[in-house]
Amino acid sequence: MPENNIAPVAKIIPKKLKKFNEVRIDNYFWLNDRENPEVIDYLNQENAYYQEKTAHTKDFQATLFEEMKSRIKEDDQSVPYLYNGYYYVTRFEKGQDYPIYSRKKGSLSANEEILFNCNEMAKDKPYFQLGALSISPDNKLALFSYDIVGRRIYTIQIKNLETNEILEDKIENVTGSAVWANDNKTIFYSDQDDVTLRSDKIFKHKLGSKQTEDVLVYFEKDETFNVEIAKSKSRKYLAIESGSTLTTEYQILDADTPDGEFKIFQKRVRGLEYSINHYGDSFYILTNKDKAENFKLMKTAVNKTSKANWKEVIAHREDVLLEDIEIFKNFLVLEERENGLNKIRIMPWNGEGEYYLPFESETYTAYASGNVDFDTDVLRYGYQSMTTPKSVIDFNMITKTKEILKEQEVLGGKFNKENYIEERVWATVGDGVKVPISMVYKKGLERDGNNPLLQYAYGSYGHSMDATFSSTVLTLLDRGFIFAIAHIRGGEDLGRQWYENGKLLNKKNTFTDFIDCSKFLIAEKYTSPQHLYAEGGSAGGLLMGVVVNMAPELYNGVIAQVAFVDVITTMLDDSIPLTTGEYDEWGNPNVRKYFDYMLSYSPYDNVLPQTYPNMYVSTGLHDSQVQYWEPAKWVAKLRALKTDDNLLFLDTNMDAGHGGASGRFEALKELAKEYSFLLDLEKIEK
Repeated sequence: MPENNIAPVAKIIPKKLKKFNEVRIDNYFWLNDRENPEVIDYLNQENAYYQEKTAHTKDFQATLFEEMKSRIKEDDQSVPYLYNGYYYVTRFEKGQDYPIYSRKKGSLSANEEILFNCNEMAKDKPYFQLGALSISPDNKLALFSYDIVGRRIYTIQIKNLETNEILEDKIENVTGSAVWANDNKTIFYSDQDDVTLRSDKIFKHKLGSKQTEDVLVYFEKDETFNVEIAKSKSRKYLAIESGSTLTTEYQILDADTPDGEFKIFQKRVRGLEYSINHYGDSFYILTNKDKAENFKLMKTAVNKTSKANWKEVIAHREDVLLEDIEIFKNFLVLEERENGLNKIRIMPWNGEGEYYLPFESETYTAYASGNVDFDTDVLRYGYQSMTTPKSVIDFNMITKTKEILKEQEVLGGKFNKENYIEERVWATVGDGVKVPISMVYKKGLERDGNNPLLQYAYGSYGHSMDATFSSTVLTLLDRGFIFAIAHIRGGEDLGRQWYENGKLLNKKNTFTDFIDCSKFLIAEKYTSPQHLYAEGGSAGGLLMGVVVNMAPELYNGVIAQVAFVDVITTMLDDSIPLTTGEYDEWGNPNVRKYFDYMLSYSPYDNVLPQTYPNMYVSTGLHDSQVQYWEPAKWVAKLRALKTDDNLLFLDTNMDAGHGGASGRFEALKELAKEYSFLLDLEKIEK
């Protein structure tokens, strides 16, 4: 084993990978074997090297951790919500890493009933995650699921809430998603393929029976689809959703008759996406039917659900993305996105006086949240901006009055939102498109090119990166950093077309958008290449991998978390979780045009003998989404080819998966590593 202050050198074992007429030589393919002691040894060497080279920042990391922790209200709790006669609350206790789930019957002044104390459940476990938590209709039983490894493989059990005993029922190695039928004794849950972890089966379980006796209700044969089971807000229907990137299909069953047969709502048609909400004698359908790219709202009778019967309620609009709906007894609430910003539209069912909630900032996000009660005129929504902590608000849709139930507390006595500026700017990129950038920084900052700036983005799967508040980012802002979110194509920030123009054979727009945003921020003197940093995780880690190959000279440092960087090899391996379901996002590399295109940008395949920025790369040994070997192989190849003496770290959490450490404060320790990396490069230690 080399000395810790000398960078590890991964041994080279060339492996020929042939596809079409291309032969790729993968020198580090051997790192794919998690069971190989040499692989574990190499990862440990990299960890030791990282620890040695950052030993001088250990005290600083501890300082950053305590600083970030000190802003968090340790004995915090959620805003209670009323469901089926009980108020439910999630709370944390001081010094505890995990939440406590509780409820009170009928009134907030009633005695607290502890449902689950995750601190006790997580004892002596390096990782713990509570998944589903669902209360039976008669309020007497709770099904719950948990993962103790981090690979999103769950066990489902049932607790008797009257006696506090755990029933003998145990459903293992499943997705953790499950719902009750209305008879209080039948559970439907989704199961997954043992190898790929694709959610492909729905089972029915009767209380008191063994898992081996569970009935297979549905098997999804198409490997590009995943299945889920859910219950309508009206509690009237159970629904199986089969979904791929481009297509959905629902099957429904009256929740009162769990032994009946699910019926197809509308059979799958490639390219047809829809979701369903039940109300009275109708279903409301959010869909892209008839080329409604930004989606429209339709409705149909409960006994005539095929698309031939759908009638339009809200028409498609070219400039407004219809993201979601919330149904109440007297109101329909629409969640829309226009010009990159969230809007909430209130529509009375009687057709009189629709209106939008007023929002003023340009760097905010707002969303309906926790609306489990159907028979109410109060809409609960969340609001936050880059300078405004997260708020939970109850809005009376009749009187148009609002009550702020809770605003996230930022402790420590130093935070004042008036001390920071938030703004949205637009960068014109290579093909003339304008890309929005949301930014926050401390007042008084001069645009002289000397400010450290952390530019963050994701840019895949149509996932919009909303401008949210982060108490941890204050650690950077208070030390002179600008924090910027680039709303690049591949997300859905500016509508569905924004997503379409950043996937498949348009994927390179995602990467060039990010680079052009960086160039804009430099040209406008917010920062300079000596002070610009980039960060992304998962598919955002792919973004980082491409960016450092294409434009390494723009960045002083880059953070890549659980990075998807070995695109071709992963997408050709249909045994890896998520792969086949991703073909509509990245392309199917078994088709030549997609193979060639993906190969042209795949970070691992395009590492060059050139200067790279300082880089901190993190991963989890048990990650089921982006396997640890992708970042490990990438770092090994970078070490062998890069022509600079800049820092390159691979930090593998040997206990965690895709989401990192499970405890709320453990996650801050990982963040302290990232921030100390940036601040050490800037020589900022105050």
